Amino acid sequence: MNPNLSELRRKAMALPLRPGVYLMKNKEGTIIYIGKAKMLKNRVSQYFGSPKNHDAKVRQMVEHVDRFDYILTDSEFEALVLECSLIKQYTPKYNILLKDDKGYSYIRISPPPYARITEAKTKADDGAEYIGPFMSSWVVKQTVDEVVKAFRLPTCGRRFPQDIGKERPCLNASIHLCCAPCRKGAVSEAEYAEIIQEVRAFLKGGGNESIRVLTKKMEEAAEALEFERAARLRDRIAAIRRIGERQTVVASRAEALDVHAVVQGTGMAVFAVQRFAEHRLYDQEVYPMGEIGALPQARADFIQQFYLNRDRIPPQILLDGEIEDSELLEKWLSEKAGRAVHFMIPQRGDLMQMVRMCAQNAAEQLAQRTGTTGHTAAALNELSRLLGLREPPHYIESYDISNTGGDQNVAGMVVFENGRPLKSAYRKFQIRSVQGQDDYGSMREVIVRRFTEYEKLKDTHEGFGRMPDLILLDGGKGHVAAIRPVLQQMGYDVPVFGMVKDDRHRTRAIAQDGGEIAIRSNRSAFTLVSAIQEEVHRFAIGYHRQRRSSETLNSKLTRIPTVGEKRAAALMKHFKTMRALSEATEEELLLVPGINRPSAEAICQYFRESKENAKNG
Repeated sequence: MNPNLSELRRKAMALPLRPGVYLMKNKEGTIIYIGKAKMLKNRVSQYFGSPKNHDAKVRQMVEHVDRFDYILTDSEFEALVLECSLIKQYTPKYNILLKDDKGYSYIRISPPPYARITEAKTKADDGAEYIGPFMSSWVVKQTVDEVVKAFRLPTCGRRFPQDIGKERPCLNASIHLCCAPCRKGAVSEAEYAEIIQEVRAFLKGGGNESIRVLTKKMEEAAEALEFERAARLRDRIAAIRRIGERQTVVASRAEALDVHAVVQGTGMAVFAVQRFAEHRLYDQEVYPMGEIGALPQARADFIQQFYLNRDRIPPQILLDGEIEDSELLEKWLSEKAGRAVHFMIPQRGDLMQMVRMCAQNAAEQLAQRTGTTGHTAAALNELSRLLGLREPPHYIESYDISNTGGDQNVAGMVVFENGRPLKSAYRKFQIRSVQGQDDYGSMREVIVRRFTEYEKLKDTHEGFGRMPDLILLDGGKGHVAAIRPVLQQMGYDVPVFGMVKDDRHRTRAIAQDGGEIAIRSNRSAFTLVSAIQEEVHRFAIGYHRQRRSSETLNSKLTRIPTVGEKRAAALMKHFKTMRALSEATEEELLLVPGINRPSAEAICQYFRESKENAKNG
């Protein structure tokens, strides 16, 4: 803990209740964080209060603060403008800082024979042809990927013509994604050169011109009865048309807008921005980050940095969630752009689909860096947005109660970590304090027992010693209303929601205290919640059936002379199944704790008679 914390807090409490900018400095006097405030005293003093109220990033920053300075302004807006200017000047370590990605990119066509199409950051004097420059590296990468697929160009590491015929063609050739120059006689050097010439024409002249030229060649080939060549040209034309169709899919109704989305993982986040102009997506920028803290503040910091050095600011900016100081930022962007700029958080329709597409791209980038799947990251991000959580729930616990008319009352707890079942953390509960069918009372008992165990094991950070990010109950708002007060009374602030089923026992909505949240239109979140609900129901009812079966077997065994409930339970624990028990010898039975010779003889006699009765009957 920072040894200067009390002194820093004393100085912060002496600050005026006025707008301004504060500058946090370390022991060397280096500015490590710059922020703005509507009331300096309130904002700055928060940093030096209890560390439990801060996220990991803020706690780390506070640890390095030795002193702070401040500058008073006449308004909060002036504070925002000054903050932007100072961040640009000092680039503090703990502010969100974006690298300038305005470098040019090129499409590189390597020298013949058998040229390759790749992306390049710089031009080199290597005999290759460079098309460009292009401002967007994303556009170059997308174009190269599409061209390689459309014209079936090789992407392997083989060298041609040296490696022709040396090895079998790879999978891409088998699924018609490569023209397979490695196969002897598949495509000649002249034919490959013609393909590269068509690629060159496509890159320089566009899809329509390429289609016109290729259509003419296809017709000429057909007239000359070169049907295989005509078929290859036909397929190439179809592939180029598909490129155009995919570009149309990402068209926008608005002439110009930007779409922002952020996806969080464990210790990492990724911001994505998709930029539209003339009704089409023309660029995508992706920024991996470390810990970013609360999403509304992180979005505000990112947008401030993103547009700080940019002249092109669209009239509409779509966001995937709430943003701090939205009115201030709109005013700042409007003055910077010279016209009105507005934020929008779409809830439905095409605009929401655009935000979802941007979030999916951010999720894919996060997945590549963390080893998860893009689908899982997107689902957790979407779920956190729906439920209003500060960050995606990476450790989810779910509970369900199972009984038959109040008999054999049990509960099951399943855990999903990073969107996947963590079966080592599953737990079973026998309900002790509730008699009869009382799901609310049973659920209360389970939650109390679970968090009582947390108090004992919290230093281990494993099993019950780990605090969940989210609790999902298999039930409606009544279950939620029964559990939230229990957690509050125990001093825990864990988000609790219910999972509501329809008449066909399929997930329909998420329940909260005041009603329900529809989730079926949010496909990723819906799929995840449905999987959790099905899993916890399966686990709880499986345990209930196991208990009922065990009770039935125990009741059969207690019919045997000298065998009571304790001996019956010990026998089933040792032999696992009734069949194994029925085939056991007296000597094997004597190995069970509590079983003596008379009991072993009685058990063997019982099963011998049962087998004879079954045979004669």
